[in-house]
Amino acid sequence: MEKDIRNGIPKLQVIRGSSRIDRVSLREIARERVDLVVEKMKVMPEEHLEEIKNELRSILEGTGGSHHIEEFLYLQKFVQGRGDLTPTMLSMAHHVQLEILVAIKTGIQAFLHPSVTIPQSHLVEVFLYKRCRNIACQSALPAEECRCNVCANRNGFCNLCMCVICNKFDFEVNTCRWVGCDFCSHWTHTDCAIRVGQIGTGQSIKSGTGHAEMLFRCQACQKTSELFGWVKDVFQQCAPGWDRDALVRELEFVCKIFRLSEDPKGRNLFRKCANLIERLRNSSPDSVNPRMILHALRELEMDSPKSSENEESGRLITPQEACNRIAEVVQEAVRKMELVAEEKMGLYKKARTAVEACDRELDEKARQVQEFKAERLRKKQQVEELESIVRLKQAEAEMFQLKASEARQEAERLQSIALAKSERAEQDYASLYLKRRLEEAEAEKQFLFEKIKLQDGHRPPQASSVPGDSSQAPSQALMLSKIQDLLKNVRTMPTKSEAHSK
Repeated sequence: MEKDIRNGIPKLQVIRGSSRIDRVSLREIARERVDLVVEKMKVMPEEHLEEIKNELRSILEGTGGSHHIEEFLYLQKFVQGRGDLTPTMLSMAHHVQLEILVAIKTGIQAFLHPSVTIPQSHLVEVFLYKRCRNIACQSALPAEECRCNVCANRNGFCNLCMCVICNKFDFEVNTCRWVGCDFCSHWTHTDCAIRVGQIGTGQSIKSGTGHAEMLFRCQACQKTSELFGWVKDVFQQCAPGWDRDALVRELEFVCKIFRLSEDPKGRNLFRKCANLIERLRNSSPDSVNPRMILHALRELEMDSPKSSENEESGRLITPQEACNRIAEVVQEAVRKMELVAEEKMGLYKKARTAVEACDRELDEKARQVQEFKAERLRKKQQVEELESIVRLKQAEAEMFQLKASEARQEAERLQSIALAKSERAEQDYASLYLKRRLEEAEAEKQFLFEKIKLQDGHRPPQASSVPGDSSQAPSQALMLSKIQDLLKNVRTMPTKSEAHSK
């Protein structure tokens, strides 16, 4: 019983001890052979595998400060420096092991989310830079079989969702934060393009005027795209869905783009956007009207020298041709916007699904916590009951031990009394026996004396007158011998035990 109730629940402690022995660490996954880690992870319970993923997720979040950053760089150095992680070897890996390796190599914690399940083959391709690491994209690389220098030479780059300059992706949609190339459809962050000088003034091939305007030079194909029309297209397609904060943010991007503009149209757009930002910040959210931006863009386009020159110089292109070109540009922009909107909507749905899954998981965890608390309370009550039983048994044992001591003392007392009575009985018996033997000896003696007297009475007188007669000697000697035997028998009186044995 002591073995079962020692410290409350010893068996649970033994089970936890054995599980710690078989646990695999993140460093072992990062540096040990795939097959060795697979054998260990096969026998691990699901909750321990989830604990390892949560540990790496915490490191990727960086909540531990510099310690987590150093640990992540240490793990990533191990993974990136390994040459044994071939497609064949990775296909043999445990699914959780592969998710951890991909998360360490890419630095993306979405691969560790419990509600996100990616096929084994896709994880292998992401690890080997053959598939986009953006979970919302997951396009095979190179995307759309692009053969440009960027897509061909940059590992893991996807031209559908990543910035050509910084190689990063995000989930921003319907925004001026991304600028696309009109020729190769590669995308670039507006801030990245401004930082490296890919947005600046230049002569547009399409405009045919002598005025320098703001252009975007694509790093992938080195071709330029004019930005005034691009801003107009973005606002026409996306502005109706923006709130005040989004509209202010988009106007700030436009100001960044046209801050260094040298043509009158770009400078006027910069001033109007700055004024609109000031008005929006000082107005209520209900007074926001995106149409005023479109109206300002139309006014700028109508008032620009470019418009007047195009009207005066009909020799460049015919109005019908200009309309056709504008229609083509608008249709292409609309098509791209629709594709981007569909893609972003898919990302939104996936994110919403992930959030709902997280909510369900939180509810499940809360229910499990309540169950654990109830189980813990029940175990505590059982332990208290067992402790009370143990205390009761200990009290009973002490009581029985006390009674046993009293009984032992009583037995010793009775034994001493019995011994005393036995000794006294022996003494009484010996005295009685001695008394009877003495009486018998006395009777025998008396009998002998009587017999001697009788013999002396029947003897002839002449015989008795002679003192030295030899005939009296044998009878007297015989009598003395009998008297001595009687006295010896009295001296050698048997004890009580000897008498009983006889």
